[in-house]
Formats: sequence, structure tokens, C-alpha cells
Amino acid sequence: MATKEDVYEAIKTVIDPEVGFDIVSLGLIYDAEVKGDHVDVTMTLSTRGCPLHEMMVQWVKDAVLKLPDVNSVDVNVVWEPAWNISMASDEVKKALGA
Repeated sequence: MATKEDVYEAIKTVIDPEVGFDIVSLGLIYDAEVKGDHVDVTMTLSTRGCPLHEMMVQWVKDAVLKLPDVNSVDVNVVWEPAWNISMASDEVKKALGA
């Protein structure tokens, strides 16, 4: 069975094309819960009007579905707490000058 850490590692393959960093390092993934062969991911986007909203959700689903023993994924996009640069990794903050 996949672990929460496995899910996060899989999602790290999803790169935000606007900034060139993975969405885990950006702090956009709030949680991942493994329930047998199903995974629930809670995430946000940097802005509500993100033109890639649906594509980003699909990329997350596709990445997680590549894990062995994962047969279904639900991605819940939330807006609270609102994302800000302080949620990103130190590497991302440094690269973006924050």
C-alpha cells in the first residue's frame, strides 16, 4: 500500500509551469490521505484565477495514479488557508527572492 510520503514524492513530479518548481516545494499541497487503494489530496493554487486549474488537478491525479496499488484519486482544491510565498520551501523562496 502507498504511504503519504510516497504520494508526496509522486506529486513532486508535477511542475508549476509558471514558476518552474514542483508544487510540493511551492507549498501548494496541504495534505494527502491514503485509504487503501484510494488517495485524497488537498491542495491549493497560487491564485484563484489560475488558468491551469483543471490541468494542475489532472497532473496531480495522473502522478498519484502511477503509484502501485493506487486505483483512484480525488483532488480537493481549497482556498483557505490562502497560499503565500512563506509556505514554499527555503530553496524556492531563495530562488524567487522572497
